[in-house]
Amino acid sequence: MTTNQDLPLYSLFLQPADLRTLLRDPQSEEYVPGRFKSGKQAYRIEACIRGAHTRRYPKKSYSLYFPSQPFQGARELHLNAEYADPSMIRNRLSFAFFEQLGALAPAGQHVRLRLNGSPAGVYLQLESVDDLFLRKRGLPPGPIFYAINDDANFSLLSTITEDVKDDLEDGYEEKVATEEDWASLRQFLYFINASSPADFSRHVEQHVDIESYFNWLLGVVCTQNFDGFVQNYALYQNRQNGRYHLIPWDYDGTWGRNLRGKPLRADFIPITGYNTLTARLLADPILRGRYRQRVEEVLQTLFTTEALEPLVRSLLAAVRPALAQDPHRKQTMEEFEGEYEVILRYISERRSYLLAHLHELK
Repeated sequence: MTTNQDLPLYSLFLQPADLRTLLRDPQSEEYVPGRFKSGKQAYRIEACIRGAHTRRYPKKSYSLYFPSQPFQGARELHLNAEYADPSMIRNRLSFAFFEQLGALAPAGQHVRLRLNGSPAGVYLQLESVDDLFLRKRGLPPGPIFYAINDDANFSLLSTITEDVKDDLEDGYEEKVATEEDWASLRQFLYFINASSPADFSRHVEQHVDIESYFNWLLGVVCTQNFDGFVQNYALYQNRQNGRYHLIPWDYDGTWGRNLRGKPLRADFIPITGYNTLTARLLADPILRGRYRQRVEEVLQTLFTTEALEPLVRSLLAAVRPALAQDPHRKQTMEEFEGEYEVILRYISERRSYLLAHLHELK
């Protein structure tokens, strides 16, 4: 049986004045010094509040940077509050599903956090997508860009201004990149938008790992992260072959709920997803057939209630005992217990919707 002790316990220590600085301006990107403890090992760290709309929540998410001594082979980790998700597991469940699909995804685990000696609640520890992420997976080095807003839509047009973008690369910020990498990204985006249908079909596999992309696309389509097509991803280019891969990020608004924890109907996102790159790929009959074949395979194997129920049950059981000590928990335990049915019902309804719309991929 899962017990509270099964979740690792982390302790974060910040000077009270520094903590007040962070809480006074949660939109700030400022890091403050502190100490981090796991077991008997202590680390010098720098901490800041992370997130977009989640910065306004009473339970804050944190990024921790380890300047001198890596932690678990990483120089950076993220502690997500998962405040709006009644289940606390949607992010972790999503990334586990992406891994089952064969897509790249950050590793994660639930932990208990103490802040300056007081319980801060249950958090999701997430791996940073950086050069060490690639090294751990035996992948060649290459640039990594973060898609930070809706302009990372692979289009010449801005979703935000509804006009032509000022720069092709609007919507991205670098995590690991050189000027040459930015130039390569611009060339890639220009190819997506300016190549003829024949040239696109002939050369796209030089730029995109199609199998990886379709695994990622199917992950977004199944989980229904409606931000996931135009942001909430990292873009990695394999320098050995020049091909781009997408890596998911921020998937708490999934599995039947939106990013604010409100119910989201199972037919909200089409089977084709959306963004300019996806539209161009699926306009090619051969590539569309490859995507359809992958969708059919996943709907018969991985994306079923029978396949996913054990993982859902296990993740809920792991966090359940620790929730009573979460001082920022806004949902009741009754609501938490209901999430098992919410998630499984969503899987069933979403699968039925996708099966009914396979004809759109003919």
